[in-house]
Amino acid sequence: MAEWLGQCRIRTVAMQSTGVYWIAVYDILEQAGFEVYLVNARDTKNLPGRKSDVQESQWLMKLHTYGLLRNSFRPSQEIRMMRTYWRQRNDLVRSAGRHVQRMQKALTQMNLQLANVLSDVSGMTGQAIIKAILGGERDPHKLAALRDLRVKASEEQIAQSLEGNWQPDLLFLLKQEQDGYEFCQKQMAECDHQLAQYLQQREDRSQGAVLPEEERKGRRRKKKGNTPQFDLRQGLFRMSGTDLPRIDSIDVMTATTILSEAGWDMSKWETEDHFVSWLRLCPDNRISGDRIIGKGRLPTNNRVTIALKMAACTLRLSNTYLARSSVA
Repeated sequence: MAEWLGQCRIRTVAMQSTGVYWIAVYDILEQAGFEVYLVNARDTKNLPGRKSDVQESQWLMKLHTYGLLRNSFRPSQEIRMMRTYWRQRNDLVRSAGRHVQRMQKALTQMNLQLANVLSDVSGMTGQAIIKAILGGERDPHKLAALRDLRVKASEEQIAQSLEGNWQPDLLFLLKQEQDGYEFCQKQMAECDHQLAQYLQQREDRSQGAVLPEEERKGRRRKKKGNTPQFDLRQGLFRMSGTDLPRIDSIDVMTATTILSEAGWDMSKWETEDHFVSWLRLCPDNRISGDRIIGKGRLPTNNRVTIALKMAACTLRLSNTYLARSSVA
């Protein structure tokens, strides 16, 4: 198809985004040197009557000829690779969270009230106790002896929460969920390795600059939770030349989401207003006769929008300059 379009001296192609079927065609046309317009189907749905593929293609060509179609933003191949790794890692984080919830449910059904003494069963103490239970240990005091010194609850309190009924079906369920959680953790570690290798191979846009010493000291602490197990902040700084986590309420996870979805080159948008409109954070005002007759919110599932909204909620509760200026 690309060769035939080239023979017909076609320079630009318009296509609708339908599921994921368009991606392979888009990549081939882009590699062939065509200017590809990726069009939202909502902008071309006004064709009257019952539509066929041929009629819809003709209608799409007519709108594109008159310049009535808006091209959707799609990052470069360099950013799309990073986006694939990061989205896969986020999916694994959510899957691991679901396994933890089901582990907690199985423990509660066996009357093992670990949630009363531990804030997270996926922590060091919780995992040590669960693995000991799956290994056959049933003595509450021996299980409580696995307590980490940083846990506020005493061994006696933990032992009282571990007096349950050891039902074999629920123990089987607990083992299944524990295996699933460990598998997700292993997959996340592989994503971290792949992402670290990818960032190391990118062009160094930091121009020899280094992060401030006070920022580097914080990275020597032990990684917690679902934080990547490598120096992600340094990798982002090397790739983009900008240290986004220095902004209040923008942590390294939020910065990675922004860079993996929108990229580091903001010249794709003419002004910051265009960028806010792409995020669908601009007001949806209905105007008639220079008067606003209604206001609303634009629905969106943009990952950058969600990350920035969460950062704004964190910022509002912080004692920073940006938080005080937003209240003022």
